Amino acid sequence: MKIARIETFLVPPRWLFCRVETDDGVVGWGEPVVEGRAEAVRATVHVLEEYLIGRDPLTIEDHWQVMARGGFYRGGPVLSSALAGLDQALWDIAGKAYGAPVHALLGGAVRDRVRMYAWAGGDEPGELADSVSERIEAGFTAVKVNAVGRVPALATAADLDGVVQRVALARELLGPGRDLAVDFHGRVSASDARRVLPLIAPYHPMFAEEPVLPDRPHLLRDVVTASSVPIATGERLYSRWDFRPVLEAGVAVVQPDLSHAGGISEVRRIAALAEVWDARLAPHCPLGPLALAASLQVAFAAPNFLIQEHSIGIHYNDGADLLDYVLDPEVFRFTAGHVARPAGPGLGVRIDEAAVRRADKSGHAWRNPIWRHDDGGLAEW
Repeated sequence: MKIARIETFLVPPRWLFCRVETDDGVVGWGEPVVEGRAEAVRATVHVLEEYLIGRDPLTIEDHWQVMARGGFYRGGPVLSSALAGLDQALWDIAGKAYGAPVHALLGGAVRDRVRMYAWAGGDEPGELADSVSERIEAGFTAVKVNAVGRVPALATAADLDGVVQRVALARELLGPGRDLAVDFHGRVSASDARRVLPLIAPYHPMFAEEPVLPDRPHLLRDVVTASSVPIATGERLYSRWDFRPVLEAGVAVVQPDLSHAGGISEVRRIAALAEVWDARLAPHCPLGPLALAASLQVAFAAPNFLIQEHSIGIHYNDGADLLDYVLDPEVFRFTAGHVARPAGPGLGVRIDEAAVRRADKSGHAWRNPIWRHDDGGLAEW
């Protein structure tokens, strides 16, 4: 069996899919994308295609090593994401070739179901109340809210009070029996994170996500020790080497993205590395069906898995949603805030290829917003 063809599809609302076909007709799907830079990742997939065509798709680890290390210049979001999507597709092919789900190839399932959490926004308190209530009614036992919107370099008393109000409101609605995650999105300084984390600690967040920017791991230890709130980070880290300093700083939860951090192969290694520091795995996934399917395969195989993010119905999905591209939406059916173990071969999801090809004809040019402070300076989005 040899890799015969690789295609990419730019599909709304902001995703990129890749399709890898073998000479005997086995097809694997993956999701290589950087949100807002999908076109750059698409071009990189086709650069890597030059190496993959004509090779055995089942020697996944060797292909990963060549694609990751074969160039003199390595790493970064674009290359790592292109590699991630191709890695997902190769695992999908392997599962189909062996007639087994990917989690079986990773050593077998360690759980029967995976707990999911839902995004509930948080920029506006009124909208937050409605959104959290909707997630509770849908059966989710955990939600994540935005801690802040646009904030100055040093937050005002009103900014800090706004964080506390959001968290207090969400906790009141959720009650003590459900979990609350708080996302800072790297929008506050380390000093502000140290100030605000003790203020939200009484509301017992499951974790506080990305309290400082990912390129500043040297600041994390002071943030971690500022309060009892567990710290999570990792959606903008791309390798196990990126994760080592944040684990050494004492983070409680790592959040690699299966479409950014080298795919199934590397995220499984990151999860194992996190075990050394007693940290839990909560893969980042505001993306499409293939990223979610890949995340779930790792979630079922990783002993230190905590909880899984998903993007069904998220505010980014304008004009198309995750289930629009799958033939079997039942695989993503949530029951009491959990998803059952997929039994199908490979990634366990069947893609509606006709819908994907139609969507690619219109494509997209999604870009993240550009925020500015009142004085005109660039603000973190």
